[in-house]
Amino acid sequence: MFGRLGAGIALALIFALPTHAEVPVTTFTLDNGLNVVVIEDHRAPVVVQMIWYRVGAADEPAGHSGIAHFLEHLMFKGTEKVAPNAFSGIVEAQGGDDNAFTSWDYTAYFQRIAADRLDLVMEMEADRMRNLRLTEDDVTTERQVILEERAQRTDTDPGALLMEQMRAAQFLNTPYGVPVIGWRHEMEALSRDDALSYYERFYAPNNATLVIAGDVTPDKVKVLAEKYYGPLKPSEGIVPRIRPQEPPQLTERRMVLEDERVSEPYVFRTYLAPERDPGNQREAAALTVLAELLGGNGQTSVLARALQFDTQVAVYSSAFYDGTSIDDATFGLMVMPAQGVTLEKAEAEMDRVLAEFLEKGPDPAALERIRTQVRAGEIYARDNVESLANRYGQELSVGLTMTDIEGWDEALAAVTAEDVMAAAHKVLDRRNAVTGWLTQPKADGEAKE
Repeated sequence: MFGRLGAGIALALIFALPTHAEVPVTTFTLDNGLNVVVIEDHRAPVVVQMIWYRVGAADEPAGHSGIAHFLEHLMFKGTEKVAPNAFSGIVEAQGGDDNAFTSWDYTAYFQRIAADRLDLVMEMEADRMRNLRLTEDDVTTERQVILEERAQRTDTDPGALLMEQMRAAQFLNTPYGVPVIGWRHEMEALSRDDALSYYERFYAPNNATLVIAGDVTPDKVKVLAEKYYGPLKPSEGIVPRIRPQEPPQLTERRMVLEDERVSEPYVFRTYLAPERDPGNQREAAALTVLAELLGGNGQTSVLARALQFDTQVAVYSSAFYDGTSIDDATFGLMVMPAQGVTLEKAEAEMDRVLAEFLEKGPDPAALERIRTQVRAGEIYARDNVESLANRYGQELSVGLTMTDIEGWDEALAAVTAEDVMAAAHKVLDRRNAVTGWLTQPKADGEAKE
């Protein structure tokens, strides 16, 4: 383990790390509009292919919630070239693995495989971009799968239900209030026509970013991309993603979810917060540092020290912020009270600590430590080729530029105490908050908290 001298050397090494990524990154665009990013890493003969569609749950037609995630499942049903449900088996037979995921702003598919098999998976992925084949049986079967997924991940989880209700209360007008998996009653009505209409409009080269990371060269990727993706026709249905925005929030919104399945009650609060903006990441960087200061570490953060150690009213506390979105994001806080401490008491103590922080500001040494840790985390993440592919794909999909992506750690390093406090005073306003209590039902005659 490091002693004092070792720790100092480690800190010096972090500061000595270069600001810009040393991993070679190349970009180009095909004639049909497909954006391509190539991230070279020749340390191992492995490659990751990711295709990112710039469409997600926030882009769904009204009344068809869940269609983005539903189509993600249906994309594995096959084409004329690939038999139904055979896609993953083919990848696995070559020693690779694959998966997919959906968020509000994007849907992504990826394969991790030996570099000499890139030709195969690129051909397969390009094939299903425009040549998906669906039967009514496919849709009926997979619709039941997503309904069961909702039952397992949301309907049987009180914490997930609370977060779902809180997002719906936070975003009254922005489509971020609709759950990615969808509302059950709308999921039940999703049809083959719904899926194909959504697919034909949004799954197209001019609405996608292809990220190839690993033991490859840009020249080789360009040849393969032009061969397999190049012939695909663009969609005429792609328009700028200009969505409804939130009206001014005039008062805090509060809710209590009582459920007998709750074993650990907690207070959860989210504030409406600005997202990372192309060309101006200063505020988002300050909010990232603020989240780490308040609740990023279970022992040294502001909330942890005050609530878990000084007053011992909580056994757990945290704060979070992720501004990688097209529209407004959220800044969140969570406090789980200690045995015998009410939710009312826990929330009051959380608010007391926040008020003190807003008055006094961060400890300079803590701020410097957090800035270093956050920046170091960003820099060291470059050592993982899959993490890099995910980073570039995600951030390009929400409208950030290559300059924004490669300048993010610079933005974090430049955060000052004044930046943190300006962001804190702007965001930590109860009028912009939704506060939820998760608790067990009270016994008859028992006083409410």
